[in-house]
Amino acid sequence: MTATSSHPYRVLAVLISFAVALAAFLLLRGAEPAVPAAGPAPGTAAARAAGSLDAEIARLQDTVRAAPRAAAPQVALASAYLEQARATADPGLYARADALLRAVLATRPGDADALVASAGLALSRHDFRRGLALAQRARAARPGALAALPPLVDALVELGRFGAAERTLQRLIDAKPTLAGYARVSYVRELRGDLDGAVAAMRRAVAAGGPTPESVAGVQALLGGLELARGDLAAAGAAQRAALAGVPGLPAAAAGRARLAAAGGDLDTAVRRWRALATRLPLPEYVIGLGEAQLAAGRTAAGRRELALVGAERRLAAGGVNVDAELAVFAADHGSPARALALARRAWRAAPGLRAADARGWALTRAGRPAAGLRWAERALALGSRDAVFRFHAGMAALAAGRAELGGAHLRAALAHGLGGWPWQAARARAALREARS
Repeated sequence: MTATSSHPYRVLAVLISFAVALAAFLLLRGAEPAVPAAGPAPGTAAARAAGSLDAEIARLQDTVRAAPRAAAPQVALASAYLEQARATADPGLYARADALLRAVLATRPGDADALVASAGLALSRHDFRRGLALAQRARAARPGALAALPPLVDALVELGRFGAAERTLQRLIDAKPTLAGYARVSYVRELRGDLDGAVAAMRRAVAAGGPTPESVAGVQALLGGLELARGDLAAAGAAQRAALAGVPGLPAAAAGRARLAAAGGDLDTAVRRWRALATRLPLPEYVIGLGEAQLAAGRTAAGRRELALVGAERRLAAGGVNVDAELAVFAADHGSPARALALARRAWRAAPGLRAADARGWALTRAGRPAAGLRWAERALALGSRDAVFRFHAGMAALAAGRAELGGAHLRAALAHGLGGWPWQAARARAALREARS
């Protein structure tokens, strides 16, 4: 299997999107926290297979207290904290993992397992340059091992070094195709606009299984996002329900179901789902989702009240998470274009990848410089992304720059590939298309 194509899947002929993603994708694609790397966790397989991450953390905490100088249990506990952070979206767990890993590396700077886990932590915090450096150190410390390859791929992608990322991913897939590898193949295909191939690879990731229920549920939630982008709402709903069956309350899947309700035109349900999630986890993505769904539903005062609360990014900052690109887009939409541009420039300096290019383009467009904004939007789309929000930003920039045909094409593509899950943006896209036709 190759990173960008495989039999019987269609070979993508042109360079032509994430989105997690973290988000993702990440987290959102996007981030959306990153898909878990195949990191070490000695002695944890049995408990994790039983689905008890909390119990495993408690056991590891006892082990660390009993043997405070042993490196392996500390690395295992740090890895478990990172996995729990991915499942709960609680950035406070990053500080716990960080303390453990720094203690190990202070006495054993070449410990490959600690370096891999530290790279994963840096990536979860969106510190992609540090994540790359740590993954490279881990690779050098243990050249034949595969554990450093997933975080290495993630860092290279987010830093815009796509050729190196694909070559590294190919080595991982050739050596050992697993959930971690297939999920990254899916991401690369998505970045290149191959949604069918991305879905196929993500289904393989689900079928491969993982060391924990959280890892499998995470890729099922990502699969739901891809199915939404393909316009298959039934398949998207099935994937998100499967994710929640594996890990009840999984934030990524709960957010996915809110977007699905909006895409299906049920804004009341979308608002209800966003409210439940934002009340439980008042992180920027979820508060923004709630506020924008309320705006789209005509509840203007309530939407503005929610959006005024997006100072909740302080909770992420407390865990050391860099959300400049996300906040730049938010400020461009609902706040100060000048602040949006400052944040976007800072995001680009930190990680010159697709998300930062999109944020910078949208900030420029909203600041009254749509021609410059369109140039940056086209950088975000350089690989052929079908990401609905990227396309929306490009379309609005093109229209404002007097490129009506191009703008219409981008907006129609955005609406065809899941922009309905972002109902405030979708309403603006439809209004802009109507105005362009009149």
